[in-house]
Formats: sequence, C-alpha cells, structure tokens
Amino acid sequence: MKKIISIALILVLIFSVAATAAFAEKKEVLVFGTSADYAPFEFMYPDENGKMVFGGIDIMVAQYIADYLGMELQIENMDFGYLLTALNKGDFDIVLADIEPTEKRLKAADFSESYMDELPEYILVRTEDVDKFQDPATDFNGVSVGAQTGSTKVEKAEQNLIGCSVVSLPLVTDLVNELVNGKIDAILLDGSVAVSYDKQYDQLSIAEEASKVFPQPNGIAVAVAKGDPKGLLDGINEAIAQLKAEGKIDEFKATVDAIQGIEEVSADAPEGYESDDVLMGEEEAEAVEEAAAETK
Repeated sequence: MKKIISIALILVLIFSVAATAAFAEKKEVLVFGTSADYAPFEFMYPDENGKMVFGGIDIMVAQYIADYLGMELQIENMDFGYLLTALNKGDFDIVLADIEPTEKRLKAADFSESYMDELPEYILVRTEDVDKFQDPATDFNGVSVGAQTGSTKVEKAEQNLIGCSVVSLPLVTDLVNELVNGKIDAILLDGSVAVSYDKQYDQLSIAEEASKVFPQPNGIAVAVAKGDPKGLLDGINEAIAQLKAEGKIDEFKATVDAIQGIEEVSADAPEGYESDDVLMGEEEAEAVEEAAAETK
C-alpha cells in the first residue's frame, strides 16, 4: 500500500513539474498591427513551401522587438486608416506601418524612438518622360499625379506640384499599373517605396530634380496606445537602440531586396468598426480620427 502511495505521489510530482515547465515556457503574446500593402515595409510573399507569409522591414523590426522582450509576435493585418483606432481600443499592443510621428499622430498615440530614417518623398514617372519633370513649379500643370487614397501624399502633391491633378487609389500597386499603362503621368511616394519600384521596373524612374521640393521627413517609429498603458515603450526603445547598434536595418533591407513574389495585401476593418469608435475622451477621439485619415 505504501509503495502504491509513493508511486502515486511521484507521478503527481512529475506531472506538476512538467506542467510548471510548460507554463513557464509559454511566452506572452505581442500583438502587432500593420497594413501589408506597402512594400518594402510590409507585404506578403510565398515562402519555400508556397505559403503566403508576412515580410518587410517593419515585420522584421517587430520580430526583433518581440524577441528582445521575450514575447511571441502575433501579426494582424488591417486597413491603415483604422490602425491607431484599433491600437487605442486595445486590439493591438504595437503598430508599425512606416509611420512618421506627425503632430496629429502624437496627439493620438505615443511613439518610440525612431528606428529608421526615411527618405523624402520621390516622384515616380515613366523613364521616357523623366526629362519632362524638372521643375515642380512649372512642369506639372495639367499633369495627373497618383497618390494613395487618404495619404499625406495627396495634400503634398496638391501643395508642391503646382497645377497637377491628383488621382487617388487605395493601393500603390494599382497606381503603378496606371502609370505603366499610361493612364496617369506620375506617382508621389515615400522615398523607399519609390526606390523599390524604380528597381523593379525598367520603364519607371524617379524624377530626382523635381523631387527635391520635398524635405527630409522625421524618422519612422513604433506606435503604442496613448499613455503607454501596457508599459512597453522602455523595452521597445532598448530594443531599437540595440537594433541600431547592430546595423540591423541594412540587413533587413538586403533581405527584402532578395525576396521574390512580393504582394501588397490590403485589409478592411472588421464589420461595424468605425474609425472614431474609441474608448477615450472627445478630444483624443478627434485626434485619433484625424491621424487615421493621415495615412502613410
């Protein structure tokens, strides 16, 4: 009888230790919101087994941060216009989507230190037309310039490319197709995105002289909910400091350059989800709504 009891106690102890070990190994999840329609920062591509997976500079930065914090990364794809709203509702822990901390966005969310310096906006045109676009004050009168719907590029094109007619579409890939097929004359893009398409398409080039009208932007950063309620910023900033010290951004860029089959995948907000549906005061809600409209 004593032997049976002893064996039972040993089995209970073994199972308890195993359960404790399994619990200890289970990592806390870091939920990362992005909008996978903006190569080279976030996109999807087929892995070696043909499965579509997330890739891009921001994806690798988020993974680096999660690893540094000892957390498991969970990626959620959503239309960019809803990302800050979802962040402040608690649906995400962090948001990375080539986000520059503008004055409006700083009212709607808190931001980490910059993890990457972005290039100024560049004007992408057909290679055969590049010499036509030198002076932003005179060479764009009556010219159709594409910009991503709801983005800061719409306003910047209207303000800086005098006399242009802005054509907005939700996806950059659609704008590129319109440009290649001669349906629009130019596209205004973030510098890194323009460079990416310049490399991909022989028939497209950057109008470098005219693009000088756009100043160097602030660096891009990680967004967390206003007030940093989950206490993530200190750890994120530590991870970014280490990432920069190790020169990881250049490594991530090289990895992206080697990826084949890149696809930009848009995503809508969940049904019934409104951009101003936030759990905060009226002033903060207005700031989130304004920032949501100010996309990449």
